[in-house]
Amino acid sequence: MPEVRNPAAINKSTAAAPKPKLFDEVRRRLRLKHYSLRTEQAYLYWIRRYIHFNDRRHPRELDGKHVEHFLSELARRYRVAPSTQNQALAALLFLYRDVLAIDLPWMGNVVRAKRAPRLPVVLSRAETSALLNALSGREALMAGLLYGSGLRLMECLRLRVKDVDLARHEITVREGKGGKDRKTVLPGRLRLALLTQIDSVRVLHARDLEAGFGATSLPYALARKYCNAERDLGWQYVFPAARRAVDPADGREKRHHLDESVLQRAVRNAARAVGIVKPVSPHTLRHCFATHLLESGSDIRTVQELLGHKDITTTQVYTHVLNRGAGGVLSPLDR
Repeated sequence: MPEVRNPAAINKSTAAAPKPKLFDEVRRRLRLKHYSLRTEQAYLYWIRRYIHFNDRRHPRELDGKHVEHFLSELARRYRVAPSTQNQALAALLFLYRDVLAIDLPWMGNVVRAKRAPRLPVVLSRAETSALLNALSGREALMAGLLYGSGLRLMECLRLRVKDVDLARHEITVREGKGGKDRKTVLPGRLRLALLTQIDSVRVLHARDLEAGFGATSLPYALARKYCNAERDLGWQYVFPAARRAVDPADGREKRHHLDESVLQRAVRNAARAVGIVKPVSPHTLRHCFATHLLESGSDIRTVQELLGHKDITTTQVYTHVLNRGAGGVLSPLDR
C-alpha cells in the first residue's frame, strides 16, 4: 500500500520554496527569449529606476497611471531623448506583460519626448582621410571597416573570423540591427591588415586552448547543437578582448570581443588631433560611407542594401547632405 504523506507537511514544503526575486525573474525571462546582454542591462536599469521613482514599491502595487507618470516625467523633468523614453517604455511593458503577467491599459496620456529632425554629421573626403591617417594599428583597421564597409560599431566588434571572406572581398554581418543578416563590401586596401589581424587571433586562440580555455560565446543554442563550435577558430571574434571574462549566461570564462569604448575614445582623440571641430564618433564614419557612395553616383538601392536599412526613406536622409543640395548652389553674392 502506498505511503500516505501528511498534507500539512506537503503544504509546508511547498510554502518553504522561496519565490524568485523580481530581478532574477526578469533576467531569466530575458535570457529565455534570447535578448542580448546589452538589452538585459538596459531593461534592468529602467525597471530599477521605475521602482526607485515610486518610493521602492513593488511593481505589482503600481498600475498604468504610475507608468504614465514615470514616462511623462522622463520627458518633462529629465528631458530625455525620444529613443530613451521608448526604451524605458519597452522595459516596463516587458516587466508587466512577460514577468508579472499583468496587462497594462492603453496609455494615451503619456507626454512624449519630441523627436526633432536631425541631419547626420558627415565629414568631407579630406577630413575623413585625415581622421583615418591619425589612427594606427587595430583601431585604424576597425575605423577603416566602419568607413569602407558601412558597418555599425557593434557590428564591427562582433565580427567573427568565419564571416570575413577575403577571396570574394565580402563581409557577412550576422544579427545586425533588427536581427537581420546582410553582406557588404570588404575594401581591398584592408585585406592585408585583416590577414594580419586574423593571424594574431589564431595565435591568441592557440594560447587560450593550451591554457584550457579557448571558448567564445555563441548565439542561441548553437553551443549545444555544435559541441566544439565555441572553440573553433572560425567562431572567434576578429577583434578579441585583451583579457578573458566570465560569461554571465553560463558563468564560464571566455574570450569576448573588444569593448566599444576603445574605438570611441580613439576616434575622438584622432578627431581632436587633426583639428576637426564637428562632433565625431565611430558612427560618423558609417554616415560618410553612405554619403560618399551617393556622391560618387552609386544607386541608392545598392547603398540601402549595404547599410542594411529596412526602408528606403532611412537611406534618403543622406541625399540631404550631398553637395548637390544647398552646398551645390552658387550664391548670388558669388556671381
